[in-house]
Amino acid sequence: MNIQPLGDRVVVRVEEVKEQKTKSGLYVPDTAKEKPQEAEVLAVGPGSLNDKGERVPLEVAVGDKVIFSKYGGMEIKIEGEEYLILSERDILAKFSK
Repeated sequence: MNIQPLGDRVVVRVEEVKEQKTKSGLYVPDTAKEKPQEAEVLAVGPGSLNDKGERVPLEVAVGDKVIFSKYGGMEIKIEGEEYLILSERDILAKFSK
């Protein structure tokens, strides 16, 4: 994939949701599953400009694992793969597994 986000945007690959099963053993259908909120950062923009015209770098980097707001971002498809473009403000936290 060769994509360069602009401004304070990042491109992420959403983590696949594993098959979910209730405590009673019932499987949750795809239509009832929560939208995933964990992703890996694949590309970052140069950052936004502050009031003085200075570039403010992003707080995330390629390879970071992030948690993002439930309905944040725009879904895109490139070469059959699905990605999400998020603004940095839609990213809530970084984490490690």
